[in-house]
Amino acid sequence: MEKKPHFIRREFLPREVPSVSLALLLAAVLLLNALLYLYLNKFYNSLGRVETDPGLCPFGHFKFGAVKNCSPWLSCEAINREVRKLKCVGEGAVKKVFLSEWKEKKVVLSQLTNSELKEDFLHGLKMLKALQSKYVVRLLGYCEQQFTILTEYHPLGSLRRLNETLHIPKYKGMNTWHRRLMLAIDYVSVIRYLHSSPLGTLVMCDSNDLDKVLSQYLLTSDFHVLVNDLDALPLVNRSAGRLVKCGHRELRGEFVAPEQRWPYGEDVPFEDDLMPPYDEKTDIWKIPDVSNFFLGHVEGSDIVRLHLFDIHAACKKKDPAERPSAQEVLDTYRKVLTLLIREAAMPGAREML
Repeated sequence: MEKKPHFIRREFLPREVPSVSLALLLAAVLLLNALLYLYLNKFYNSLGRVETDPGLCPFGHFKFGAVKNCSPWLSCEAINREVRKLKCVGEGAVKKVFLSEWKEKKVVLSQLTNSELKEDFLHGLKMLKALQSKYVVRLLGYCEQQFTILTEYHPLGSLRRLNETLHIPKYKGMNTWHRRLMLAIDYVSVIRYLHSSPLGTLVMCDSNDLDKVLSQYLLTSDFHVLVNDLDALPLVNRSAGRLVKCGHRELRGEFVAPEQRWPYGEDVPFEDDLMPPYDEKTDIWKIPDVSNFFLGHVEGSDIVRLHLFDIHAACKKKDPAERPSAQEVLDTYRKVLTLLIREAAMPGAREML
């Protein structure tokens, strides 16, 4: 009679322990999902970049650094009086760029170098003023009479230097598939913003090769992506029958979209008047190549590429109408990030359950 309770106790305990473990595991999964939701919600509102930024100033004003109050864009007089050039840090076809100083803060002063391209310069200024947002470099002032633009300085420079930056000891911790995918999401967010901007559907035309694309964007100190050069940003207006052409010269190579290449073969000499126009889907064609650069060759990047394979294949459809929108690409990138973060956080949860 005394062995019976002992027998019941021995049979009961092995069943009770797995039940407790399962309950703890389920609680851990629920907690993880809650934390993941909070993290991703914060991520999409900061890195994913909503257009409405409470930190932005009213039109015609700016603030940066620790300053709380907004200041009016600097005028010609203020720029001439208060801004001091330090050194030339770059020169392109349209403008020369100087690292400068204003009130003990580093800033960037851009000046027109070729008077024949003043329309491009003024177009870039117009775009910069109209598109101020989390996606665009901050405008501090300008002087149309002297063809001068003043913008915020970002010491990490253009995206062309991304790999070199990630090999600096200070930033090696950023060199992960996770951070690199977040930068790719930033880039696609900029494209999405341009395609649905306050001005309408804008096409990033200064993008005939990978190096040129990367030179148009800046890497911020907190590892975000900003578009910096808006000189070549024509407007697509389908309702008015207005499409675009990126320049007046023949474009070649696999990087540019098929519709941007001369369609009549090598036997017919290129003529700009005969070249058919196109729309913003040229930007979509280039996304896989740019994202491939972002992902690099770190541990886990091939897994990310595998998850992005289908959307990237869709981006490379020969028919522009069959390519996804920038919003659809962005949605897919975000879903992949969410999935991979969840799998990385709880790699064995599914098997345990």
